[in-house]
Amino acid sequence: MKILIIGGHLSPALSVIENLKDDEVFYVGRKYSMEADSAVSLEYQIINDLNIPFFELNTGRLQRAFTRHTISSLTKIPIGLSQAVLLLKKIKPDVVLGFGGYVSVPVVMASYLLRIPSVIHEQTLEAGLANKMVSLFAKKICISFGSSQSFFPKGKTVLTGLPLKKEVIEVKKEESEKNKVPILYITGGSQGSHVINSLVLESLGKLLDTFRIVHQTGDSIEFNDFENLQNLKKVLPKEKALRYLPKKFLDPMESAKIMRSSDIVVSRSGINTVCELIFLEKPSLLIPLSFSQRNEQLKNAKFIESLGLSKVYEQNSLTSQTFVSALNEMLKNINLFKLNVPNPIDGKAAEKVIGVLQDVASKKKD
Repeated sequence: MKILIIGGHLSPALSVIENLKDDEVFYVGRKYSMEADSAVSLEYQIINDLNIPFFELNTGRLQRAFTRHTISSLTKIPIGLSQAVLLLKKIKPDVVLGFGGYVSVPVVMASYLLRIPSVIHEQTLEAGLANKMVSLFAKKICISFGSSQSFFPKGKTVLTGLPLKKEVIEVKKEESEKNKVPILYITGGSQGSHVINSLVLESLGKLLDTFRIVHQTGDSIEFNDFENLQNLKKVLPKEKALRYLPKKFLDPMESAKIMRSSDIVVSRSGINTVCELIFLEKPSLLIPLSFSQRNEQLKNAKFIESLGLSKVYEQNSLTSQTFVSALNEMLKNINLFKLNVPNPIDGKAAEKVIGVLQDVASKKKD
């Protein structure tokens, strides 16, 4: 099977790629992280490292707010559609798989015009704008949660779940040891979170009275959080300094193992992180990104909180004192943080998405 994967949400795309066998894979996505930015995107770097052919699409997006790039972006949409048609004619895929994001719009539309079947996957609890736009053109719509069903045409949706990183699935099989000193894993995602890093900077000494801490800080040049935390570590008493490990980045296996072995996780609440926490049944203190689209991160956080695994705090409500108190209170009552329903996250989601692709591609040949 020849598959063209459209980027947008990298983590589930990689999970599907990891589970493909002898299929021929091509990838179309963003070479640069932001419009009018020269920074090469993470998806471009990773896909190239996997030796998968990467194609950049020069298209525009429908922006929710007017900026100085809005007009120029809109004029690129027809260009993106024509580029997508030429790309599909060149690759001749059996099926197209999209994960949302503005790049998927011209590609899924072009595949419809060329009678190449497409499948889209929705990661969120509701539905992204791009996926809602192209749902009319897709053969099948894979959804991560039943709550997305109402946003898409009836009869097209398949509940597959959200594909998780293979590292997270693998570490769940390992025996979890009881830590002599409770482990606190703090992460702001691959780019880090200045808000979370600042809370740690102000409260580190008190946190280390109770926890061993692994802290993924990111590498912000603007704020120098990693360097500031490293400097603070140098002046801590030796016994406390030994309990604190700041890291700019963690590879996927490191991150999965630390999450698995930790007693509590402090994090933002992107849907991939939330699903990993639920899958591993890990107690967490979540601080949603305050300006996420449609308040998506707060909805994600409230979802895992409703399952019994998390405490949610809006970032403006936290001080260093309340942060320390909240974590100590969670640890004191750690046995209360358990799933109150059967685990809703399916470790076989990637295989289910691939099954949908195979079904759609085989019907094209009939």
